[in-house]
Amino acid sequence: MARRWIEVRSYNLKPGTRQSFHDLFLREALPMLKRWKVDVVSAGPSPQDDVSYFLIRAYDSVADRDRSQDAFYGSDEWRKGPREAILAFIESFTSVMLEVDEATIQDLRRTGADLSR
Repeated sequence: MARRWIEVRSYNLKPGTRQSFHDLFLREALPMLKRWKVDVVSAGPSPQDDVSYFLIRAYDSVADRDRSQDAFYGSDEWRKGPREAILAFIESFTSVMLEVDEATIQDLRRTGADLSR
């Protein structure tokens, strides 16, 4: 069975900003990630408090993640686009990588916010 890597990113947002962050993510960042062919598995507000938010992306390998993120975060579209507005909401973030099977990725697609926009 084919296995892939997921990156789980956890954001700690500034108090009172999570809904605005979520709206901006759905309106600007998510469509941009899709244009860059990033496989966004799931994202949304995390239920444990009112400042946490998560983003799960899938990659074929750790090297694939590094190439994808270098290209995306180094692009003019990101740097001259929503970067500053998004960073203004974030106090801190951390990421972890996990190797999982495709069934796990499909299960994770059913979590979080509706990303079908």
